[in-house]
Amino acid sequence: MLSEMLRELQFPKAALDIHLPFVNRWGGKRSREVSTLEDPTPKKSGPEKARSATPQHYCRPHSRWRLRRQRPIALPHHGDGRTHLPERRSHVTHTMAERLLQASRQRRGKAMTAAAGSAGRAAVPLLLCVLLVPGGAYVLDDSDGLGREFDGIGAISGGGATSRLLVNYPEPYRSQILDYLFKPNFGASLHILKVEIGGDGQTTDGTEPSHMHYALDENYFRGYEWWLMKEAKRRNPNITLMGLPWSFPGWLGKHFNWPYVNLQLTAYYVMTWIVGAKHYHDLDIDYIGIWNERSFDINYIKVLRRMLNYQGLDRVKIIASDNLWEPISASMLLDSELMEVIDVIGAHYPGTHTVKDAKLTNKKLWSSEDFSTLNSDVGAGCLGRILNQNYINGYMTALLDIYILITSCFGISLLPNKPFSTIAWNLVASYYEQLPYGRCGLMTAQEPWSGHYVVESPIWVSAHTTQFTQPGWYYLKTVGHLEKGGSYVALTDGLGNLTIIVETMSHKYSTCIRPFLPYYNVSHQFATFVLKGSFSEIPELQVWYTKLGKPSTRFLFKQLDSLWLLDSGGTFTLELREDELFTLTTLTTGGKGSYPLPPKSQPFPRIYKDDFNVDYPFFSEAPNFADQTGVFEYFTNIEDPGEHHFTLRQVLNQRPITWAADASNTISIIGDYKWSNLTVTCDVYIETPEKGGVFIAGRVNKGGILIRSARGVFFWIFANGTYRVTGDLAGWIIYALGHVDVTAKKWYTLTLIIKGRLCSGMLNGTYVWTNVPVSFPKNGWAAIGTHAFEFAQFDNFRVEAAS
Repeated sequence: MLSEMLRELQFPKAALDIHLPFVNRWGGKRSREVSTLEDPTPKKSGPEKARSATPQHYCRPHSRWRLRRQRPIALPHHGDGRTHLPERRSHVTHTMAERLLQASRQRRGKAMTAAAGSAGRAAVPLLLCVLLVPGGAYVLDDSDGLGREFDGIGAISGGGATSRLLVNYPEPYRSQILDYLFKPNFGASLHILKVEIGGDGQTTDGTEPSHMHYALDENYFRGYEWWLMKEAKRRNPNITLMGLPWSFPGWLGKHFNWPYVNLQLTAYYVMTWIVGAKHYHDLDIDYIGIWNERSFDINYIKVLRRMLNYQGLDRVKIIASDNLWEPISASMLLDSELMEVIDVIGAHYPGTHTVKDAKLTNKKLWSSEDFSTLNSDVGAGCLGRILNQNYINGYMTALLDIYILITSCFGISLLPNKPFSTIAWNLVASYYEQLPYGRCGLMTAQEPWSGHYVVESPIWVSAHTTQFTQPGWYYLKTVGHLEKGGSYVALTDGLGNLTIIVETMSHKYSTCIRPFLPYYNVSHQFATFVLKGSFSEIPELQVWYTKLGKPSTRFLFKQLDSLWLLDSGGTFTLELREDELFTLTTLTTGGKGSYPLPPKSQPFPRIYKDDFNVDYPFFSEAPNFADQTGVFEYFTNIEDPGEHHFTLRQVLNQRPITWAADASNTISIIGDYKWSNLTVTCDVYIETPEKGGVFIAGRVNKGGILIRSARGVFFWIFANGTYRVTGDLAGWIIYALGHVDVTAKKWYTLTLIIKGRLCSGMLNGTYVWTNVPVSFPKNGWAAIGTHAFEFAQFDNFRVEAAS
């Protein structure tokens, strides 16, 4: 592999014939020609293998990880520009390449250790041990410069409607949730918040409203993303803000499902969102995207850059294309203007790998959407693994020794010094759990009616990195994989601070929802780390520890006793087992925040009603309603100063430019998915003559990107004087139909009664149909909606479910 890499870089053949001696773990010596990355350590068998499996140790109990003032049995020392091991003859030649390789791979021998061995290590006094470590040492050194800049760890609100229920939480619970997400040195302490630019379309778990439903319509108070960004900024003024469209309002497409029909118009639309964020909310957007996981248009990206510059928004950077590494990377290499206007290449779910073209652009490379996994300990393991390995695998594809060899000997760098970041979808699972990707957030907050929330393990896995680094820090070049599985990274602020993150997440407990993860093995190991360069004199490291898995052995972000390095020569050893996470850092500011336990979990209220009588609503959407197609907003009905002055209105009159398979009908769901026997009542008002229609429903069994195929019991009335009862949203399964005295521009009260296998419906208190048999589905949400993308109003909603 090394030969191929060097030949690709057109090095002379002489540079390829490197004579590399080595010393094996037990003092033997051999020399050989090395041109591959295989481990030169000889294989052991029989008694020798048995001896190497268990390190010799001399231990005495001690309650803290503090190294006594006794000399290590064997420590590397330096002199004459070479590295020696005590009582061993040095076989390092005078070439720089061999010196560096020897320093990086051949450090063997006894060292003082900070052992964190058993699962109960955080609960019992630790042992101070002198270990004879059979494994190799991992050198953390900044002498040869630093790696990529660190741009931070973040999460996404949106894509879509993933924070929908959060805004309805009562205080103090809503503020507590926000603290766990954004407050520095408290919980996840996120560096980046990426939000959806609402476009009125279904974008995974619901729709988010656009600030411009129509061409001449502008409203910068719709939805909740503005509020969320302000709350994040209030807790962390330095947080980076990003915006990305998933869908677009229909008027931009001019009857085509395509946002690039008029490039200037779409660029103007995005620009107004950025300007509105600043003008109405004093929010500075730092990065703007193109179109989530959909086609990009090269000319549009250029137009957007010019329009941003014309509006004085030069500081706003463009990220593209929030899909795969290709074809955007190749397009940039072929187009110098495109290369100039794009600041970041963002890829989704890269599987911890990148591609050659992306690296050749010399641009920032971000995993701009990742994770998307159930927030169990398996999800936490997924996150812990990718936060380290997105950097290691994506930008250091060869072993570290080879990288150091090439950069040091030949004065070139395979890795441009550009920033790196990982952003998780999603921020908080604050949507009905039975929608697609339920509980795929860093934490769970899906019960505003009870105030209950759960601080899940991904919050604390994030904290291992976010609390002890900041954007603008740099990775060390000396990072990589552990010999028996797992990985380690180290970052510095360039001012003497150092943070090391070590993870040993097993394949079984760290599989993300995507992409496929090839099998690998992690086993018990001792990992020795050697601090060199400017870090060699660090006297003390703070230690934070997480163990995922069985409750009896589980610890989340627990601070252990600090590790003293005064007499260790900058060397320490960790005993590592599966599914562990260590952070060792010079920073003393970390903290595991906590609040009193929130209220206990409760089901959605069995009896629920809303008259929508809100004069000046803080949010545009009614509590607990989750729009799945269309947008339902508070509305002041100036034509009716009486009972229906304040209503809920479906406000879209044309289909948006979709990201997912939006339904042909609009629908908003509410309630408990387990509801089976229920009565739904609502006042309805059809605004479209002849063709208009509205419905109420129960037992709705699907939502999100599956909304088109939703089943349930739907009771429709139409402006042409007919009614219909269907078993699905699309209207293909018809249970009953007929004529009723209904017209547009008039209020009616609909009632749907579902009990067991029978259902009935009333109009203005009079039965229209009775005892219609229904066998599927058995349960689901209540819902309201319209026959098409049309204006309609709803009032005095009430649902009563049987206990």
